[in-house]
Amino acid sequence: MALSGILQFGESGGAKGPLEIPPRYENGIMTRVRMDKWLWAARFFKTRTLARRACELGRIEANGQGAKAAREVRVGDVLQVKNDSGEFQVEVLGLSEMRGPAAVAQTLYRETEASRELRLKLAEERKAMPHFEALREARPSKRDRREIDRFRGRA
Repeated sequence: MALSGILQFGESGGAKGPLEIPPRYENGIMTRVRMDKWLWAARFFKTRTLARRACELGRIEANGQGAKAAREVRVGDVLQVKNDSGEFQVEVLGLSEMRGPAAVAQTLYRETEASRELRLKLAEERKAMPHFEALREARPSKRDRREIDRFRGRA
């Protein structure tokens, strides 16, 4: 007795027949791919593990809803991606499970104009902010102590 396909069980517990799983490919064209794979292939994250972690932390939204790593991305989806580089709102134009060159990865999505403008505005604000010297690891030197005293008005 050979079983063909996966069986789907009804409310009464009995088998209803084979479970219909839509194929990932239709006419040789990919129709869906896992969220973490797509984010990795589109070069938003360096590893699939980082992409999966971002999904778990709620940094990825698909069509206005939080997205899990296993959620399937389809062409036309609008994704909100927050990573170290900034916050992106992109429309999915193509699907890929393989990571390729950056030039190919950029063809998988189109960033919305509002998202691009906001990112550029934030970058300009960061450049305009004063750059402070990093705190020293050691104790202040005698010279540093004198500068601190002058600054505080003690000397």
